[in-house]
Amino acid sequence: MKSFIKITSVLVLMIVLVSCTTDRRSRQVQYMGDTDMYNSVPYDTYSADHPIFKDGMSAQLPVEGTIAIGKVPYDYPNNEAGYQLAKDSLRSPLKFKAPLDSIYRVSKANITQGKALYNIYCATCHGLKGDGQGDLVKNEKFLGVPNFKDRAITEGSIYHVIMYGRNMMGSHASQLNAKERWQVTHYVEQLRNDMLK
Repeated sequence: MKSFIKITSVLVLMIVLVSCTTDRRSRQVQYMGDTDMYNSVPYDTYSADHPIFKDGMSAQLPVEGTIAIGKVPYDYPNNEAGYQLAKDSLRSPLKFKAPLDSIYRVSKANITQGKALYNIYCATCHGLKGDGQGDLVKNEKFLGVPNFKDRAITEGSIYHVIMYGRNMMGSHASQLNAKERWQVTHYVEQLRNDMLK
């Protein structure tokens, strides 16, 4: 029993001495085999000495030919030649051909959504009827907004202008995704056809 008390006393004394003499902010004993858990290796992101990215920048570049999730590739350049090419050859993926029908059509749901988006993003300049008499034009903030019936436009040219902008009109690609741009395009076509009747 005396030896037990002596051993216990010595252990308590050692614990007190060790706890009083060490810096409480640093660990004296590490219980894990991997010391990186406590002392991480501070690699600079994308640096040349990083063990994974040897050349430094490879993690920033996507693999050639990849397309980001939710993005639709648009291969027409933002210049006059790209505009003419889109006007002549770009066709809508939203059009369908009904059985026993020779005409390609757009669903009423897409036209309805296109109208709602047009009223939000386009009507302030182009007007609710597409006559170029929106509120900003009436208040003389912008002048020279064209009437849709005065322009030789196609679905491809409308989409291209929404995508990149043209003249005073800026791009709306950041506000409208690809499907929404096509929906607005079809609503603009409908407005133009209604004016030409």
